[in-house]
Amino acid sequence: MGLATADDLRLANRNAAALWTALAEARGHPLTRRPGFLAVHGSGRTGLRILLLDPAPTEDDLAELTELVHQGRAGRLTVEDPYGRLDLAPLGLTSRSLPVMIRRPVPVPDPALPVTAVERPDQLAVAEDVVVHGFPLPDLQPRHPGEAFPADLLDRPEARFFVVHSDGVPAGACLTVSDARTVGLYWMTTLPQHRSRGVGRALLHGALNHRADLPMTLTAARAGRPLYDSLGFVPVADARWWG
Repeated sequence: MGLATADDLRLANRNAAALWTALAEARGHPLTRRPGFLAVHGSGRTGLRILLLDPAPTEDDLAELTELVHQGRAGRLTVEDPYGRLDLAPLGLTSRSLPVMIRRPVPVPDPALPVTAVERPDQLAVAEDVVVHGFPLPDLQPRHPGEAFPADLLDRPEARFFVVHSDGVPAGACLTVSDARTVGLYWMTTLPQHRSRGVGRALLHGALNHRADLPMTLTAARAGRPLYDSLGFVPVADARWWG
């Protein structure tokens, strides 16, 4: 598959920025765009999300980011630093490390279970329910239809949801975001009662085959790392997520 490069991290980060821009616009949430970071000013339940865009932000960017953190500490707050350079501990935040990974375009088998590309609002509601309860997203429980994934996302060509079925019922879901150079994988999950049955592998095969011409990037949770390793994803960097 080849080793990861510095450009791979830029690809992954640009894709993440495209994800949060699409979500903010679909949800009707304000955006702050700075050269060094992107901030999404969400609701009380979705919170404030800040994505670092530059490994060496300017003093002005850092000052504004710090002010946003102070303002957002009363609610849900996440600062994603893919470069792992920020130290936000003095602001009272704690961090965890998550690997950013990439996979070059290499064919994979067809999914062993039915994988559906979401095209209708009722299908999107199913995908949202699976992600909110399977990932899980506890801050969005109980689920309010359309809060996580508004129907407007169906009109955005860069965003595509997938749902995998097992024994005729929804068992897993994910979101992909495509740009000119890469496709990003987000919120890939399997419902607890369907785990260890090949659901995640089938879902990932379906997502990979949908855009087999582009490298795929993702940020891996510990539980998903063995599957990603087995399909040829390689580490790019260790991101730090502050909250």
